[in-house]
Amino acid sequence: METFGIVSLLPTAVVIATAVLTHRPVAALLAGVLVGILLLSPGNIIGMLSDITLDVMQDETIGWVIAVCGLMGSLIYILIQTGGASAFARKMAKRANSRNKSLLVTWFLGMVMFIDDYLNAIAIGNSMKKVTDKFKVSRAMLSYVVDSTAAPTCVIVPISTWAVFFAGVLESTEVANAGEGMRMYISGIPFMFYPFIALLLVPLVATGKFPLLGLMKNAEELAKQGMPAMEPVEQLEVTEGPVDEDGNHKSNLWVFLIPLMSLIGFSWYFDIDLLRGVIATLFLTIPLVVAMKLISAHAALDGVLEGFKIMLAPLAIVVVAFMFKTVNDQLGLPQFAIATVEPLMSPLFFPLVVFLTMALIAFATGSSWGVFAIAIPIVMPLGVAMDVPTPLVIGALLSASSFGSHACFYGDATVLSAQACGVGVMEHALTQLPYALVAAALASIAYIGYGLATV
Repeated sequence: METFGIVSLLPTAVVIATAVLTHRPVAALLAGVLVGILLLSPGNIIGMLSDITLDVMQDETIGWVIAVCGLMGSLIYILIQTGGASAFARKMAKRANSRNKSLLVTWFLGMVMFIDDYLNAIAIGNSMKKVTDKFKVSRAMLSYVVDSTAAPTCVIVPISTWAVFFAGVLESTEVANAGEGMRMYISGIPFMFYPFIALLLVPLVATGKFPLLGLMKNAEELAKQGMPAMEPVEQLEVTEGPVDEDGNHKSNLWVFLIPLMSLIGFSWYFDIDLLRGVIATLFLTIPLVVAMKLISAHAALDGVLEGFKIMLAPLAIVVVAFMFKTVNDQLGLPQFAIATVEPLMSPLFFPLVVFLTMALIAFATGSSWGVFAIAIPIVMPLGVAMDVPTPLVIGALLSASSFGSHACFYGDATVLSAQACGVGVMEHALTQLPYALVAAALASIAYIGYGLATV
Protein backbone atom coordinates (compact mmCIF):
# COMPACT_ATOMS: atom_id res chain seq x y z
CA MET A 1 0.00 0.00 0.00
CA GLU A 2 1.23 3.49 -0.87
CA THR A 3 1.91 5.66 2.18
CA PHE A 4 2.08 9.43 2.39
CA GLY A 5 4.68 9.47 5.15
CA ILE A 6 4.42 12.15 7.77
CA VAL A 7 1.81 13.96 5.65
CA SER A 8 -0.65 11.20 6.62
CA LEU A 9 -0.80 12.80 10.09
CA LEU A 10 -2.26 16.04 8.68
CA PRO A 11 -5.96 14.99 8.66
CA THR A 12 -5.69 13.84 12.27
CA ALA A 13 -4.11 17.13 13.31
CA VAL A 14 -6.94 18.99 11.56
CA VAL A 15 -9.59 16.89 13.31
CA ILE A 16 -8.13 17.37 16.79
CA ALA A 17 -7.59 21.12 16.33
CA THR A 18 -11.07 21.67 14.87
CA ALA A 19 -12.73 19.57 17.57
CA VAL A 20 -11.02 21.47 20.38
CA LEU A 21 -11.79 24.86 18.83
CA THR A 22 -15.40 24.25 17.77
CA HIS A 23 -16.58 21.45 20.10
CA ARG A 24 -18.32 20.03 17.04
CA PRO A 25 -17.05 16.47 16.50
CA VAL A 26 -19.00 15.82 13.28
CA ALA A 27 -17.70 19.03 11.68
CA ALA A 28 -14.17 18.22 12.86
CA LEU A 29 -14.28 14.70 11.44
CA LEU A 30 -15.70 15.91 8.12
CA ALA A 31 -12.87 18.45 7.93
CA GLY A 32 -10.38 15.63 8.44
CA VAL A 33 -12.08 13.50 5.79
CA LEU A 34 -11.96 16.35 3.26
CA VAL A 35 -8.28 17.07 3.99
CA GLY A 36 -7.51 13.38 3.51
CA ILE A 37 -9.42 13.28 0.21
CA LEU A 38 -7.53 16.37 -0.99
CA LEU A 39 -4.29 14.47 -0.37
CA LEU A 40 -5.53 11.28 -2.03
CA SER A 41 -7.39 12.65 -5.04
CA PRO A 42 -7.61 16.46 -5.26
CA GLY A 43 -9.33 16.31 -8.66
CA ASN A 44 -12.14 13.98 -7.56
CA ILE A 45 -13.32 15.29 -4.20
CA ILE A 46 -17.07 14.75 -4.73
CA GLY A 47 -16.66 11.34 -6.31
CA MET A 48 -14.33 10.04 -3.62
CA LEU A 49 -16.45 11.46 -0.80
CA SER A 50 -19.47 9.71 -2.31
CA ASP A 51 -17.59 6.41 -2.69
CA ILE A 52 -16.27 6.49 0.89
CA THR A 53 -19.75 7.29 2.23
CA LEU A 54 -21.28 4.37 0.35
CA ASP A 55 -18.48 2.00 1.36
CA VAL A 56 -18.92 2.88 5.02
CA MET A 57 -22.72 2.59 4.94
CA GLN A 58 -22.42 -0.82 3.27
CA ASP A 59 -19.86 -2.04 5.79
CA GLU A 60 -21.14 -4.91 7.95
CA THR A 61 -19.56 -3.44 11.09
CA ILE A 62 -21.18 -0.02 10.75
CA GLY A 63 -24.51 -1.68 9.99
CA TRP A 64 -24.14 -3.72 13.19
CA VAL A 65 -23.27 -0.61 15.21
CA ILE A 66 -26.26 1.35 13.87
CA ALA A 67 -28.67 -1.51 14.54
CA VAL A 68 -27.31 -2.28 18.03
CA CYS A 69 -27.15 1.32 19.22
CA GLY A 70 -30.50 2.26 17.73
CA LEU A 71 -32.31 -0.73 19.23
CA MET A 72 -30.54 -0.21 22.55
CA GLY A 73 -31.95 3.31 22.48
CA SER A 74 -35.39 1.80 21.81
CA LEU A 75 -35.08 -0.58 24.76
CA ILE A 76 -33.91 2.12 27.15
CA TYR A 77 -36.68 4.46 25.96
CA ILE A 78 -39.33 1.84 26.75
CA LEU A 79 -37.81 1.13 30.17
CA ILE A 80 -37.87 4.86 30.91
CA GLN A 81 -41.45 5.39 29.70
CA THR A 82 -42.71 2.46 31.77
CA GLY A 83 -40.95 3.72 34.90
CA GLY A 84 -38.55 0.76 35.12
CA ALA A 85 -35.46 2.94 34.93
CA SER A 86 -36.90 5.30 37.54
CA ALA A 87 -37.64 2.36 39.87
CA PHE A 88 -34.04 1.25 39.47
CA ALA A 89 -32.82 4.76 40.23
CA ARG A 90 -34.99 4.94 43.38
CA LYS A 91 -33.57 1.63 44.58
CA MET A 92 -30.02 2.73 43.90
CA ALA A 93 -30.66 6.05 45.64
CA LYS A 94 -31.40 4.19 48.88
CA ARG A 95 -28.00 2.50 48.78
CA ALA A 96 -26.10 5.30 47.08
CA ASN A 97 -27.07 7.83 49.72
CA SER A 98 -24.06 10.11 49.29
CA ARG A 99 -22.04 11.62 46.47
CA ASN A 100 -19.18 9.15 46.79
CA LYS A 101 -21.48 6.14 47.08
CA SER A 102 -23.45 7.16 43.99
CA LEU A 103 -20.25 7.16 41.92
CA LEU A 104 -18.92 3.96 43.49
CA VAL A 105 -22.21 2.20 42.73
CA THR A 106 -21.91 3.42 39.13
CA TRP A 107 -18.36 2.04 38.99
CA PHE A 108 -19.47 -1.31 40.42
CA LEU A 109 -22.42 -1.63 38.05
CA GLY A 110 -20.11 -0.85 35.14
CA MET A 111 -17.87 -3.76 36.06
CA VAL A 112 -20.86 -6.08 36.46
CA MET A 113 -22.11 -5.12 32.98
CA PHE A 114 -19.07 -6.69 31.36
CA ILE A 115 -20.58 -8.25 28.27
CA ASP A 116 -20.30 -5.19 25.98
CA ASP A 117 -19.12 -1.60 26.32
CA TYR A 118 -22.15 -0.25 24.38
CA LEU A 119 -24.54 -2.01 26.75
CA ASN A 120 -22.46 -0.80 29.68
CA ALA A 121 -22.42 2.86 28.66
CA ILE A 122 -26.04 3.18 27.51
CA ALA A 123 -27.69 1.25 30.36
CA ILE A 124 -25.59 2.52 33.27
CA GLY A 125 -25.39 6.13 32.09
CA ASN A 126 -29.14 6.49 31.57
CA SER A 127 -30.08 4.77 34.82
CA MET A 128 -27.61 6.49 37.17
CA LYS A 129 -27.70 10.14 36.09
CA LYS A 130 -30.84 10.81 38.11
CA VAL A 131 -29.08 9.47 41.20
CA THR A 132 -25.88 11.46 40.72
CA ASP A 133 -27.84 14.63 39.87
CA LYS A 134 -29.36 14.43 43.34
CA PHE A 135 -25.90 14.87 44.87
CA LYS A 136 -24.84 17.57 42.40
CA VAL A 137 -22.30 15.40 40.61
CA SER A 138 -21.37 16.81 37.21
CA ARG A 139 -22.43 14.85 34.16
CA ALA A 140 -18.77 15.04 33.12
CA MET A 141 -17.76 13.08 36.22
CA LEU A 142 -20.55 10.56 35.70
CA SER A 143 -19.58 10.02 32.06
CA TYR A 144 -15.91 9.62 33.09
CA VAL A 145 -16.86 6.87 35.54
CA VAL A 146 -19.14 5.17 33.00
CA ASP A 147 -16.62 5.36 30.13
CA SER A 148 -13.72 4.23 32.32
CA THR A 149 -15.55 1.05 33.29
CA ALA A 150 -16.89 0.27 29.81
CA ALA A 151 -14.05 -0.74 27.46
CA PRO A 152 -11.53 -1.43 30.28
CA THR A 153 -13.88 -3.97 31.88
CA CYS A 154 -14.82 -5.62 28.58
CA VAL A 155 -11.15 -6.00 27.61
CA ILE A 156 -10.11 -7.91 30.72
CA VAL A 157 -13.19 -10.16 30.93
CA PRO A 158 -12.93 -12.98 28.35
CA ILE A 159 -16.74 -13.33 28.10
CA SER A 160 -17.36 -10.12 26.15
CA THR A 161 -17.78 -8.85 22.60
CA TRP A 162 -14.19 -7.52 22.75
CA ALA A 163 -12.73 -10.92 23.60
CA VAL A 164 -14.75 -12.67 20.91
CA PHE A 165 -13.72 -10.13 18.27
CA PHE A 166 -10.00 -10.12 19.06
CA ALA A 167 -9.85 -13.88 19.45
CA GLY A 168 -11.31 -14.06 15.96
CA VAL A 169 -8.73 -11.57 14.64
CA LEU A 170 -5.88 -13.65 16.13
CA GLU A 171 -7.21 -16.70 14.28
CA SER A 172 -8.07 -14.95 11.00
CA THR A 173 -4.57 -13.44 10.79
CA GLU A 174 -3.10 -16.91 11.55
CA VAL A 175 -1.32 -15.66 14.65
CA ALA A 176 -3.29 -18.32 16.55
CA ASN A 177 -4.33 -21.72 15.26
CA ALA A 178 -8.00 -22.40 14.59
CA GLY A 179 -9.84 -22.72 17.89
CA GLU A 180 -6.90 -21.33 19.90
CA GLY A 181 -7.66 -17.61 19.57
CA MET A 182 -9.54 -17.29 22.86
CA ARG A 183 -6.85 -19.18 24.78
CA MET A 184 -4.19 -16.87 23.37
CA TYR A 185 -6.33 -13.83 24.21
CA ILE A 186 -6.76 -14.98 27.81
CA SER A 187 -3.00 -15.46 28.14
CA GLY A 188 -2.56 -11.73 27.48
CA ILE A 189 -5.04 -10.52 30.12
CA PRO A 190 -2.47 -10.25 32.99
CA PHE A 191 -0.42 -7.90 30.77
CA MET A 192 -3.27 -5.55 29.86
CA PHE A 193 -1.91 -2.91 32.21
CA TYR A 194 -3.87 0.09 30.92
CA PRO A 195 -7.42 -1.21 31.53
CA PHE A 196 -6.50 -2.45 35.02
CA ILE A 197 -4.99 0.92 35.95
CA ALA A 198 -7.87 2.90 34.39
CA LEU A 199 -10.38 0.85 36.39
CA LEU A 200 -8.49 1.27 39.66
CA LEU A 201 -8.13 5.01 39.11
CA VAL A 202 -11.90 5.56 38.94
CA PRO A 203 -12.77 5.09 42.65
CA LEU A 204 -9.78 7.24 43.63
CA VAL A 205 -11.04 10.11 41.43
CA ALA A 206 -14.67 9.58 42.44
CA THR A 207 -13.94 9.73 46.17
CA GLY A 208 -11.51 12.66 45.97
CA LYS A 209 -8.41 10.63 46.81
CA PHE A 210 -7.00 11.62 43.42
CA PRO A 211 -7.22 15.34 42.57
CA LEU A 212 -9.56 16.89 40.02
CA LEU A 213 -7.62 17.77 36.88
CA GLY A 214 -8.17 20.36 34.14
CA LEU A 215 -11.72 21.00 33.00
CA MET A 216 -13.12 18.37 35.37
CA LYS A 217 -12.55 20.82 38.22
CA ASN A 218 -14.63 23.44 36.38
CA ALA A 219 -17.38 20.93 35.63
CA GLU A 220 -17.64 19.91 39.29
CA GLU A 221 -17.78 23.54 40.43
CA LEU A 222 -20.63 24.27 38.00
CA ALA A 223 -22.49 21.17 39.19
CA LYS A 224 -22.37 22.44 42.77
CA GLN A 225 -24.09 25.58 41.49
CA GLY A 226 -26.89 23.55 39.92
CA MET A 227 -25.52 23.20 36.37
CA PRO A 228 -24.79 19.47 35.80
CA ALA A 229 -23.53 20.01 32.23
CA MET A 230 -21.92 23.01 30.51
CA GLU A 231 -24.10 22.59 27.41
CA PRO A 232 -27.54 20.91 27.32
CA VAL A 233 -27.83 17.94 24.95
CA GLU A 234 -30.79 15.95 23.66
CA GLN A 235 -31.14 12.88 25.84
CA LEU A 236 -33.51 10.31 27.26
CA GLU A 237 -34.99 11.96 30.35
CA VAL A 238 -35.82 9.54 33.17
CA THR A 239 -39.53 9.84 34.09
CA GLU A 240 -41.44 8.35 37.02
CA GLY A 241 -43.72 6.30 34.77
CA PRO A 242 -47.44 5.57 35.27
CA VAL A 243 -49.13 5.68 38.70
CA ASP A 244 -52.28 4.01 40.05
CA GLU A 245 -55.39 5.72 41.46
CA ASP A 246 -53.66 6.20 44.83
CA GLY A 247 -50.66 7.87 43.23
CA ASN A 248 -48.35 4.87 43.75
CA HIS A 249 -45.86 3.87 41.07
CA LYS A 250 -47.12 0.96 38.97
CA SER A 251 -43.63 -0.01 37.88
CA ASN A 252 -41.02 -1.72 40.02
CA LEU A 253 -37.36 -2.74 40.00
CA TRP A 254 -38.01 -5.95 38.07
CA VAL A 255 -39.37 -4.03 35.09
CA PHE A 256 -35.79 -2.80 34.67
CA LEU A 257 -33.86 -5.88 35.83
CA ILE A 258 -35.70 -8.55 33.82
CA PRO A 259 -35.00 -6.92 30.41
CA LEU A 260 -31.42 -6.16 31.45
CA MET A 261 -30.73 -9.71 32.60
CA SER A 262 -32.50 -11.01 29.50
CA LEU A 263 -30.26 -8.85 27.32
CA ILE A 264 -27.16 -10.32 28.94
CA GLY A 265 -28.55 -13.85 28.80
CA PHE A 266 -29.75 -13.67 25.18
CA SER A 267 -26.47 -12.10 24.03
CA TRP A 268 -24.57 -14.87 25.76
CA TYR A 269 -26.85 -17.52 24.27
CA PHE A 270 -26.26 -16.13 20.77
CA ASP A 271 -22.45 -16.39 21.11
CA ILE A 272 -21.95 -12.90 22.58
CA ASP A 273 -23.93 -11.26 19.76
CA LEU A 274 -25.45 -8.08 21.20
CA LEU A 275 -27.61 -7.44 18.12
CA ARG A 276 -29.45 -10.74 18.42
CA GLY A 277 -29.57 -10.22 22.16
CA VAL A 278 -31.28 -6.83 21.97
CA ILE A 279 -33.76 -8.01 19.31
CA ALA A 280 -34.75 -11.00 21.47
CA THR A 281 -35.00 -8.74 24.53
CA LEU A 282 -37.35 -6.35 22.75
CA PHE A 283 -39.54 -9.28 21.71
CA LEU A 284 -39.75 -10.23 25.39
CA THR A 285 -39.99 -6.76 26.94
CA ILE A 286 -42.71 -5.17 24.81
CA PRO A 287 -45.37 -7.86 25.45
CA LEU A 288 -44.35 -7.91 29.14
CA VAL A 289 -44.83 -4.16 29.77
CA VAL A 290 -48.02 -4.09 27.68
CA ALA A 291 -49.44 -7.03 29.66
CA MET A 292 -48.58 -5.22 32.91
CA LYS A 293 -50.50 -2.18 31.56
CA LEU A 294 -47.46 0.04 32.00
CA ILE A 295 -47.70 1.22 28.40
CA SER A 296 -50.06 0.63 25.47
CA ALA A 297 -48.99 -1.48 22.50
CA HIS A 298 -49.25 1.58 20.27
CA ALA A 299 -47.07 3.65 22.62
CA ALA A 300 -44.52 0.83 22.90
CA LEU A 301 -44.10 0.64 19.13
CA ASP A 302 -43.82 4.42 18.97
CA GLY A 303 -41.21 4.13 21.72
CA VAL A 304 -39.08 1.85 19.55
CA LEU A 305 -38.92 4.58 16.91
CA GLU A 306 -38.45 7.44 19.40
CA GLY A 307 -35.60 5.63 21.15
CA PHE A 308 -33.91 4.94 17.81
CA LYS A 309 -34.24 8.62 16.86
CA ILE A 310 -32.53 9.74 20.08
CA MET A 311 -29.45 7.74 19.04
CA LEU A 312 -29.14 9.39 15.61
CA ALA A 313 -26.86 12.20 16.82
CA PRO A 314 -24.18 9.94 18.34
CA LEU A 315 -24.53 7.50 15.45
CA ALA A 316 -23.79 10.33 13.01
CA ILE A 317 -20.46 10.85 14.77
CA VAL A 318 -19.70 7.12 14.63
CA VAL A 319 -20.47 6.95 10.88
CA VAL A 320 -18.24 9.94 10.06
CA ALA A 321 -15.53 8.48 12.32
CA PHE A 322 -15.60 5.32 10.17
CA MET A 323 -15.22 7.51 7.08
CA PHE A 324 -12.22 9.17 8.72
CA LYS A 325 -10.71 5.77 9.49
CA THR A 326 -11.15 4.75 5.84
CA VAL A 327 -9.27 7.86 4.69
CA ASN A 328 -6.46 7.20 7.19
CA ASP A 329 -6.18 3.61 5.99
CA GLN A 330 -5.86 4.78 2.38
CA LEU A 331 -3.22 7.32 3.43
CA GLY A 332 -1.28 4.47 5.06
CA LEU A 333 -1.23 6.05 8.52
CA PRO A 334 -1.00 2.75 10.49
CA GLN A 335 1.82 1.43 8.29
CA PHE A 336 3.71 4.73 8.49
CA ALA A 337 3.49 4.85 12.28
CA ILE A 338 4.66 1.25 12.70
CA ALA A 339 7.48 1.65 10.17
CA THR A 340 8.63 4.85 11.90
CA VAL A 341 9.02 3.25 15.32
CA GLU A 342 10.29 -0.15 14.12
CA PRO A 343 13.98 0.88 14.34
CA LEU A 344 13.42 1.86 17.99
CA MET A 345 12.19 -1.60 18.94
CA SER A 346 14.27 -3.86 21.18
CA PRO A 347 13.29 -6.75 23.46
CA LEU A 348 13.36 -4.38 26.46
CA PHE A 349 11.23 -1.60 24.99
CA PHE A 350 9.16 -3.59 22.48
CA PRO A 351 5.96 -3.80 24.62
CA LEU A 352 6.21 -0.10 25.50
CA VAL A 353 6.70 0.97 21.89
CA VAL A 354 3.82 -1.26 20.76
CA PHE A 355 1.54 0.18 23.44
CA LEU A 356 2.40 3.83 22.74
CA THR A 357 2.35 3.50 18.94
CA MET A 358 -0.91 1.60 18.72
CA ALA A 359 -2.50 3.83 21.37
CA LEU A 360 -1.61 6.85 19.24
CA ILE A 361 -3.01 5.21 16.10
CA ALA A 362 -6.22 4.14 17.88
CA PHE A 363 -6.63 7.65 19.29
CA ALA A 364 -5.91 9.33 15.95
CA THR A 365 -8.16 7.14 13.82
CA GLY A 366 -10.97 6.58 16.32
CA SER A 367 -10.72 2.87 15.57
CA SER A 368 -10.14 0.69 18.61
CA TRP A 369 -10.95 -2.51 16.70
CA GLY A 370 -10.45 -2.26 12.94
CA VAL A 371 -6.88 -0.94 12.95
CA PHE A 372 -5.66 -3.98 14.87
CA ALA A 373 -6.57 -6.33 12.05
CA ILE A 374 -3.86 -4.44 10.15
CA ALA A 375 -1.38 -4.18 13.01
CA ILE A 376 -1.45 -7.70 14.47
CA PRO A 377 0.12 -9.44 11.41
CA ILE A 378 2.92 -6.84 11.50
CA VAL A 379 3.56 -6.58 15.24
CA MET A 380 3.25 -10.22 16.31
CA PRO A 381 6.02 -11.60 14.03
CA LEU A 382 8.33 -8.80 15.22
CA GLY A 383 7.73 -9.87 18.80
CA VAL A 384 8.47 -13.49 17.97
CA ALA A 385 11.70 -12.48 16.21
CA MET A 386 12.82 -10.58 19.33
CA ASP A 387 11.83 -13.41 21.70
CA VAL A 388 9.24 -11.22 23.41
CA PRO A 389 6.54 -13.41 25.04
CA THR A 390 3.39 -13.50 22.93
CA PRO A 391 1.04 -12.85 25.91
CA LEU A 392 2.99 -9.67 26.69
CA VAL A 393 2.58 -8.42 23.11
CA ILE A 394 -1.15 -9.20 23.15
CA GLY A 395 -1.47 -7.36 26.46
CA ALA A 396 0.25 -4.29 25.03
CA LEU A 397 -1.95 -4.32 21.91
CA LEU A 398 -5.20 -4.66 23.86
CA SER A 399 -4.09 -1.99 26.34
CA ALA A 400 -3.61 0.33 23.39
CA SER A 401 -7.03 -0.60 22.02
CA SER A 402 -8.63 0.13 25.38
CA PHE A 403 -6.89 3.52 25.56
CA GLY A 404 -8.08 4.43 22.06
CA SER A 405 -11.68 3.55 22.89
CA HIS A 406 -11.47 5.43 26.19
CA ALA A 407 -9.63 8.59 25.13
CA CYS A 408 -10.51 9.33 21.50
CA PHE A 409 -12.72 12.42 21.14
CA TYR A 410 -14.83 10.79 18.44
CA GLY A 411 -14.58 7.13 19.42
CA ASP A 412 -17.86 5.22 19.63
CA ALA A 413 -17.60 4.48 23.37
CA THR A 414 -16.82 8.14 24.13
CA VAL A 415 -19.79 9.31 22.08
CA LEU A 416 -22.24 6.81 23.57
CA SER A 417 -21.08 7.46 27.15
CA ALA A 418 -21.60 11.19 26.69
CA GLN A 419 -25.03 10.68 25.12
CA ALA A 420 -26.20 8.31 27.84
CA CYS A 421 -25.02 10.61 30.64
CA GLY A 422 -26.49 13.76 29.11
CA VAL A 423 -23.29 15.68 28.43
CA GLY A 424 -21.66 17.07 25.28
CA VAL A 425 -19.19 14.79 23.53
CA MET A 426 -16.33 17.29 23.68
CA GLU A 427 -17.06 18.19 27.30
CA HIS A 428 -16.85 14.51 28.22
CA ALA A 429 -13.75 13.90 26.10
CA LEU A 430 -11.79 16.88 27.39
CA THR A 431 -12.67 16.33 31.05
CA GLN A 432 -11.70 12.67 31.05
CA LEU A 433 -8.59 12.94 28.86
CA PRO A 434 -6.20 13.89 31.73
CA TYR A 435 -7.15 10.72 33.61
CA ALA A 436 -6.73 8.58 30.51
CA LEU A 437 -3.26 10.07 30.05
CA VAL A 438 -2.39 9.40 33.71
CA ALA A 439 -3.41 5.75 33.29
CA ALA A 440 -1.44 5.53 30.03
CA ALA A 441 1.68 6.97 31.73
CA LEU A 442 1.40 4.46 34.58
CA ALA A 443 0.87 1.62 32.10
CA SER A 444 4.00 2.74 30.24
CA ILE A 445 6.00 2.63 33.47
CA ALA A 446 4.60 -0.86 34.14
CA TYR A 447 5.77 -2.09 30.72
CA ILE A 448 9.25 -0.64 31.30
CA GLY A 449 9.38 -2.17 34.77
CA TYR A 450 8.30 -5.56 33.51
CA GLY A 451 10.87 -5.38 30.74
CA LEU A 452 13.69 -4.54 33.16
CA ALA A 453 12.65 -7.37 35.45
CA THR A 454 12.54 -10.04 32.74
CA VAL A 455 15.01 -9.14 30.00
